[in-house]
Amino acid sequence: MRRSLFCFSLGVSLAFGWAQASTVSGTIELSANGHKPREQSNHLSDVVVWLEALHAAPIPERPLQHAQLLQKDKMFRPHVLPVVAGTAVDFPNADPIFHNAFSNYDGQLFDVALYAPGASRTVVFRKPGVARVFCNIHPSMSAIILVLTSPHFARVNANGQYQITNVPPGIYELHFFDERSSEASHRPIQLNVDNASAVVNAPALHIVEGDYVSLPHKNKYGQDYAPNSNSYGGSMGPPK
Repeated sequence: MRRSLFCFSLGVSLAFGWAQASTVSGTIELSANGHKPREQSNHLSDVVVWLEALHAAPIPERPLQHAQLLQKDKMFRPHVLPVVAGTAVDFPNADPIFHNAFSNYDGQLFDVALYAPGASRTVVFRKPGVARVFCNIHPSMSAIILVLTSPHFARVNANGQYQITNVPPGIYELHFFDERSSEASHRPIQLNVDNASAVVNAPALHIVEGDYVSLPHKNKYGQDYAPNSNSYGGSMGPPK
C-alpha cells in the first residue's frame, strides 16, 4: 500500500507592512501516470493542502478544539480528517451496531474499545503526522486523521479547487496529502507576492497517482479478522 505524505514547497512572500490576511487559492490536477490526466472523482475531497510558515513564531495555545469522525453505514466519515495538533476528535456511533475505532501503527496509538449505538468516544491528537484508523469489528472501515502543526489548511473540493483563508503575512510552504499518490517527485514552485492582495493564486499542483491498492490490515490484536466480519449487522453487541 503506497500512501505517502508529500511536501510541495511554495514560498509565499507577503509584505510585512500589510496587516490584512489573505486567501491562498489554487487547484489540484491528478494524473494516473504523469502524462494521462485522471478523471476527477469523489476522492478529490480526501486531498488536503496546508501552509506552514517559515521563521514563524510558535502558535499560541488555543481553547480545546473539537472535530468529528462519524461512524455511519459501517463507514468513517470523512475518510480523511485534517486537524491541528491538540484537537479532540469525537467518534460518534450513528449506526445501529457496535463499533471499536483504533489505531495501532503510524501516528498516534489509541483504542476507544467497544461501544454501543448512539454513544461516542473522544481522543485528543497531540502528535503531528498520519494516524490510520480502523474498526476492530468491520475490516472494511478505514480512515486517516491528518494531524498538522498549522491551522492554515483546506480540503480540496470535487472540482479540484481549494481556498485557505485568513492567512497572515509571512513566507510559507504549501504541502499536500493524497494517500493514493505515488512516489513521484515535485519540483518546488515559488510565488512572490510583494503588494497587498486579498487573494494569492498558487500554481496548480500536479499530483501523480500510481497503481493504488488498498491492502488488508489486522485487527487491534494483530490477528486476521474473522470470516464475514463485514456482514455483521446486529445491534446487541459484537460478533461471537
